[in-house]
Amino acid sequence: MRIVSLCPSLTELVFDLGAGQELVGRTKFCVHPAGLVDAVEKVGGTKNPKVERIIALAPDLVLMNEEENRAEDAEALRRAGLRIHASLPRTAAETAAMVRSIGIALHRPREAEGIAADIERRADRVRRDAARYPPVRYAALIWREPLMAVNDDTFIAGLLSLPGGRNVFGARPDRYPVVSTQELHDADPLVVLLPSEPYPFQDRHADELAAATGLPRARFRLADGELLSWHGSRTPQGIDYAERLLREQGMGNRE
Repeated sequence: MRIVSLCPSLTELVFDLGAGQELVGRTKFCVHPAGLVDAVEKVGGTKNPKVERIIALAPDLVLMNEEENRAEDAEALRRAGLRIHASLPRTAAETAAMVRSIGIALHRPREAEGIAADIERRADRVRRDAARYPPVRYAALIWREPLMAVNDDTFIAGLLSLPGGRNVFGARPDRYPVVSTQELHDADPLVVLLPSEPYPFQDRHADELAAATGLPRARFRLADGELLSWHGSRTPQGIDYAERLLREQGMGNRE
């Protein structure tokens, strides 16, 4: 089977399902598993894939994400007769279903079931344990200029809801709402998460935001963006990570 993956987390999943040797194309952002992806041809980025080159590679399946990739590229590949598997999981349950679906498409159902079941087990455990703790009000920022957060219709929010996270911008109509420093102050989150991607937040940005919002610096926490936003075989680890983040910050920042 010949596979092209246009989403970094799905590229990693292909390898973890044992089908890495069948991958003939990936984006320049597909960097995991480190070393193993180096032998796979790059076919552009997630937003600007080399459509003609992908067609020339004659893959049996192209893996895409409905948010990471553009609908017009998916349509161009379909018009060329290529089979597309597109997904957009927002929760752990939807991620488990996606893993099973891709596993069937890649003829790796047993391997996929192991990952999907692990996602479900960990999600159930974290959800149960959350009942022992008070909810943690949080904001998760994904961009700096302009300042952007996530609403509840996102994978990040779905992951953080498992350990009892309550998104202060969760009800915003836009999935990635633009927010002001005044709005962040008024929302008064106990924790402000600053993931390493898509914007590479650093300590100095946390310092700036604390000064601009008037919120205590201790509430701002740098976070691993891959663990919070990569859906697939990284999700079991991401679930545990989301729990640690909220437990550590929530218990330490109750003024």
